[in-house]
Amino acid sequence: MKLRILSVLVVLMSLTSCIKKQVEGVQVLDIATYEKQLKQPEVQLIDVRTPEEFSQGHLENAKNINIMAEDFDDQVASLNKTKPVMVYCKSGGRSARASERLKELGFTKIIDLEGGITNWNSENKLIVK
Repeated sequence: MKLRILSVLVVLMSLTSCIKKQVEGVQVLDIATYEKQLKQPEVQLIDVRTPEEFSQGHLENAKNINIMAEDFDDQVASLNKTKPVMVYCKSGGRSARASERLKELGFTKIIDLEGGITNWNSENKLIVK
């Protein structure tokens, strides 16, 4: 009986650890809405994956700023904090962390792609190499 309860608790903990934390002030948009927002003037698009992942394909006009890099804060300092910043990664985890960090750094309009480039690719949307 104790083993069953422990097993259920382990499963529940692992499921909840995969849930992406929603950051206040960050919009997480579906592909269609994200794509429309990309067409807005003054959008700053950043891909927060590694340079290796970025080189395998990325959204057009995206700038690669790796969230795992030690100089992430320095690199995003070149962006305008008052203009919209659109972020994405592979599946949404790293972009959620990047969004949270951008919010902490004072960015006012942050838009994250739900499901990341994996979701984007599943809809056969344009990527560039």
